Amino acid sequence: MTAKVLLLDVVGLTADALRSMPRLSRMASAGSRAELGTVLPAVTCSVQSSVLTGRMPSGHGVVGNGWYFRELGDVLLWRQHNRLVAGEKLWETARHRTGGAYTSANLGWWYAMGASTDLTVTPRPIYHADGRKSPDFYARPPALHDELRDALGEFPLFQYWGPTASIRSTRWIVDATRRVLDRPDAPELTMAYLPHLDYDLQRHGPHAPEATRAAADLDRAMAPLLDQADAQGVTVVALAEYGIAAADRPVDVNRALRREGLLEVYVQDGREQLDPWTSRAFAVADHQVAHVYVSDPADVPRVAAILEGLDGVDEVLDRAAQARYGLDHARSGELVAVAAPGAWFTYYFWLDDAAAPEYARGVDIHRKPGYDPAELFFDPADRLAKAKAAGNLARKALGLRYAMSTVPLDPSCVLGTHGRLPDSAADTPLLLSSDPAFLDGAGDRVHATAVRDLVLRHQGLLGERMPQPAGHDRVAPR
Repeated sequence: MTAKVLLLDVVGLTADALRSMPRLSRMASAGSRAELGTVLPAVTCSVQSSVLTGRMPSGHGVVGNGWYFRELGDVLLWRQHNRLVAGEKLWETARHRTGGAYTSANLGWWYAMGASTDLTVTPRPIYHADGRKSPDFYARPPALHDELRDALGEFPLFQYWGPTASIRSTRWIVDATRRVLDRPDAPELTMAYLPHLDYDLQRHGPHAPEATRAAADLDRAMAPLLDQADAQGVTVVALAEYGIAAADRPVDVNRALRREGLLEVYVQDGREQLDPWTSRAFAVADHQVAHVYVSDPADVPRVAAILEGLDGVDEVLDRAAQARYGLDHARSGELVAVAAPGAWFTYYFWLDDAAAPEYARGVDIHRKPGYDPAELFFDPADRLAKAKAAGNLARKALGLRYAMSTVPLDPSCVLGTHGRLPDSAADTPLLLSSDPAFLDGAGDRVHATAVRDLVLRHQGLLGERMPQPAGHDRVAPR
């Protein structure tokens, strides 16, 4: 019989966070522990894809949480379909090696839509024809949707991201995962995504009292799931894609390119919009990494010089340098900028806040051409921001249209970030297991691409552990 595994993505889990998590610490002390050698960029979609395929971004193609889709002429972040990830996934390999006698479940890991897992649960809002957005989730098989909704209520979408993000969304995923483990046909592999540490560590920084409280709250929320897995003989493997480091320098890379005449905009209803079709260079900002797309190869040296001259840029990678990090893929920018410690990249391309696009002041992860951590805040400069949000929710309850324009355009409130390779043990992610033998022979540092084979080996579906790739898990870009 194949051993059952619960694979938890505990976002932001580091040694510092673990000190405030007694239940998870107890599991690690009785089991096994290592640092996780993450990939560049150290962001959700890229690292998860490396864990599940055993490939670097150059192999699976997920070069960030989003990128410029050249064939569409558009920047798209947080796409959901699994076909975007090249390579055989962990559960697919296991299924082949067991002649099909292997089942799997995905609760919240990215690229869940269209995946070949047997059970799938992933946030999926309802976008109404009148512009309203309501919480919901996608589930497969379809009957699982009503089963979970009736037992747990609607998925708390507005506590999953945005200024009201909280422990509620993580608790919902924990409770849903417990129900999956309780099924008579519980899968051999159950994957669950627990995002809670992402919120207050980006809001307040990793060393703030709020970060300590968030870790303790997450540990309490996880405890029933860990206890259940222990009682059922399910091996727990917990990892983080990245650790969160302190942030104090937002870098406006697109504004720099615009001032040099390389980035173009067009105007609709008095608001500026990024024009990637005509821009000679623009950046897709993603935490501490920015893919910079340059339409004319002759402009690459000039753009590289501009980026290298920006305060807060640590390294600029051309194609050859990208190859050293396993990031050389057709989806990558002609150049990739890596932020210095404490710095991170905004997506802002307008020069006057009065001309900012409407979506800039809202939580709008699919329209923004870059990641925006300021979405975790109500605008500190607007004393009425929370009251306005409450009024908009009242309008929504009445079925009226509303615009939730509460996000600040001053990014200095963001105090935590990630994306570059870790600079120290403090921001290095961890890999933990409840099984003392899970990491046998793996050492005290395991690369993200090796996790897939460690799980297969634990389940008796792999002989010798595959060698880890060399040269891609340096502690820092320099």
